[in-house]
Amino acid sequence: MSGPSLRTRLAARGIDGTTLLVLPGVAVMAALFVYPFLYGIVDSITPREGAWYANYARFFSDRFQYGTIAATLWLALPVTILNLALAVPIAFRVRLMSRQRLLTTILVLPVTLGTVFVADGLLTFLGPQGWFNRSLILFGILESPVKLTNNYWGVFASLLITGFPFAFLLTLSYVTGIDPAIEQAAATLGASPRQRFVRVFLPLLVPGLAVTFCLAFVQAFAVFPSAVLLGAPAGATRVISIAAYQAAFEQYDHSMGTAIAIVMGVVELLIVVAVLGLRSLFYRGPAGGTKG
Repeated sequence: MSGPSLRTRLAARGIDGTTLLVLPGVAVMAALFVYPFLYGIVDSITPREGAWYANYARFFSDRFQYGTIAATLWLALPVTILNLALAVPIAFRVRLMSRQRLLTTILVLPVTLGTVFVADGLLTFLGPQGWFNRSLILFGILESPVKLTNNYWGVFASLLITGFPFAFLLTLSYVTGIDPAIEQAAATLGASPRQRFVRVFLPLLVPGLAVTFCLAFVQAFAVFPSAVLLGAPAGATRVISIAAYQAAFEQYDHSMGTAIAIVMGVVELLIVVAVLGLRSLFYRGPAGGTKG
């Protein structure tokens, strides 16, 4: 005669099926996120020499190091804002098209290529001997090549190309999720297209756009391949990820590299918290007016 089943024995101890499903997820979260984060904190406060805060003191006392924060923000914030500014009108246009899937696939193509491939392609296209400069010289628009690589604008272009599809897809999902009946009701009441966008769509979109901004900003703030291949790693585009890499793998000071990575995460967290805080100033409804 067999004894009680495992489910019965767990139920007797107050453990139901939902708990059994949640526990593996908690274990995965702890293994992939919590433990590495705690390890990084401990590693950053155990420097080669000096007090526990020595790594952070070194970073913020060296202008060449802490200046990477401003350099990274000067890249990430404008690119993120421009990507959202382009994604919103294009998403509104695409949602009305019959071939939405085809256009979405074309726009998402840069994501499948990867940042390194895009950066290498931009070197060929925008470089001094690239197609762009050669075409301008051929048509007499320029007399000599214009420098578009190994500077700020090369990295900016790369981040724009690789970041736009991500921002566009998220924005399109929010735009298509708004119930068309809301816009139709506003039009029936005499609202112009501009009024419908400002007073109907924008308040409903702001919560989603805030999330999109945060995700796109974090992606842009972590720029590394583009800054090395298309920028000036020792100059204007020496971003904070390069500083962390150099400390950990060129100076072989893993603790210092981890400390810089922690600073990087804190800066991202501050921007994300600020954006999500501003989101609360706009419309907060039960479903945001979505379809269904």
